[in-house]
Amino acid sequence: MEQEITLSGDREITHIPSIKDKTLRINLNNNIYGTFAEIGAGQETVRHFFRVGGASKTIAKAMSAYDKDFSDAIYGIEADGRYVTESRLKKMLSHEKQLVEDRLNREKHPTKMFFSYANTVATIDFAKKNKGHGWVGLTYQIAPDAPYNEIILHIKFRENDAKLQQETLGILGVNLIYGAYYYYNNPTKLLRSLYDNLNKDQIEIDTINFQGPQFKEVDNRLMSLHLVSNGMTEAVIFRPNGKNVFPADVFYNKNILALRGSFRPVTLVNMNMYKKSYVKFMQENQLQEADTEVIFEITLSNLSAEGSIDEQDFLDRAQLLCDLGQTVLISNFPEYYKLVEYFSQYPIKKIGLILGVQSLIDIFEEKYYTHLSGGLLEAFGKLFYKDLKIYLYPMEGQDGEVIDSQNLKVSENMKELYKFFAYNNRVVDIDNYERKNLKIFSKDVLAKIQNQEAGWELMVPEGIADIIKARKLFLNKETQV
Repeated sequence: MEQEITLSGDREITHIPSIKDKTLRINLNNNIYGTFAEIGAGQETVRHFFRVGGASKTIAKAMSAYDKDFSDAIYGIEADGRYVTESRLKKMLSHEKQLVEDRLNREKHPTKMFFSYANTVATIDFAKKNKGHGWVGLTYQIAPDAPYNEIILHIKFRENDAKLQQETLGILGVNLIYGAYYYYNNPTKLLRSLYDNLNKDQIEIDTINFQGPQFKEVDNRLMSLHLVSNGMTEAVIFRPNGKNVFPADVFYNKNILALRGSFRPVTLVNMNMYKKSYVKFMQENQLQEADTEVIFEITLSNLSAEGSIDEQDFLDRAQLLCDLGQTVLISNFPEYYKLVEYFSQYPIKKIGLILGVQSLIDIFEEKYYTHLSGGLLEAFGKLFYKDLKIYLYPMEGQDGEVIDSQNLKVSENMKELYKFFAYNNRVVDIDNYERKNLKIFSKDVLAKIQNQEAGWELMVPEGIADIIKARKLFLNKETQV
């Protein structure tokens, strides 16, 4: 991996350095100095710095408040009583950073760039039911007396041995600290470097956020996209404020209603599908708004439909959905059953999917399931998990006929299977739709925007046209002025 910058005259590195090389390089840099606080999986990161030599130039303190009472006495008690949480990690980073500032005299350390590294982790349990996960973070300076920057990420272990997980965590920690100091002006490279000397079968990173003056131009939603496109995780989620969030915090003990689309741009049809389905979903199941999450999902295959991912195009779509107050999921799930399988790994209640007619017809195409040993039946067993229901938005046929669950046509050998689900109330028609909106398609709206044709403004939600025009979204490069 090619190095972007040098610190204090350090030599250039044009390959991926080993963990030993990374720790030694940091230890030999007289200006990088700070603390390590690691809870739950041993002191695996700092161990690398101790072993390589020269640790006194880097380590001001290393600790592990493993006992819960000690941990609470140092960092305070969490409201939910948990320890492996983002909140706990933030308290650790804040506390340790303040101790560094309070206890290290700037006159004695005029050139030091202080840092505090922390993690709070649960490795695999004895019964091997819970594979383990954790939060890892770093708050640090890139110049003496400069404001602090912060990188926080959530990991899930994929290995089935606690010792291996500990070793993986240690390598990840070294990669984070090294990347923070040597790739900070290229966050995308920093992100990729977290897997130096690791592979994706060892660990998954499903949440990351960059904060601080050095990262003021970083859009964390784009960092989320890179997590998925680089195979570091299969799905990421962010809130309307643009902050990436831990999926379990969104889905835990909630009802999920999901709408997949291109949203290029979001149209009246998209919002009509969501609003009408939401009413039915809530009424049928007698649900509470506080216990229900609506998810707008965009698949990686949709984002790369034209051969490669256009980052600005992604941000345009994401920003409009955020402006509408929606929570967005970016996934690598081409098939719907994989999306449901993803939701089902969390302790959720009800699941509803909002589909258009053509999408439902595609679900009954056997060609999409040839890679499964159980074929289409295996996929459907996963798809209709937990009494899942499909909320079906109608389509207008070529002859003007409205097509819904009662008259849509699937292939001949799928008819009986379709009837089984449709007639057992697994497919619910959205019957209070707005007929005039059935002729609206995102691709047509996009074409009008790019060709600078009039009329598309009436096809998008209120206020969205003004945003698209003001920000010059979705324009071809040659038409951008």
